[in-house]
Amino acid sequence: MAWMAWTIPTALFFGVIASLLIIFTILAIKYPETPRVGILRIETTRGDRLFITLLGSAFINLIWLGLEVAPQPYALLACLAYAFAVFRWV
Repeated sequence: MAWMAWTIPTALFFGVIASLLIIFTILAIKYPETPRVGILRIETTRGDRLFITLLGSAFINLIWLGLEVAPQPYALLACLAYAFAVFRWV
């Protein structure tokens, strides 16, 4: 597959996403939850909050790249803080 640059970071990225999906599926089966209403005033489940986190993290990284705020690995810290906030309050 020469059409895509499968580097270690690329493989890790897709591996983490796949692992998260598997873990959240197992959690949903083993510990079903009722949706909760957070600051967005919509009902969300763990999976919804994961999707919001992944989508927001993509935008954080794009903005980080566009504005050249600091080295890109620091965007991970911003994404982790964002993920914490989403899972806590959304």
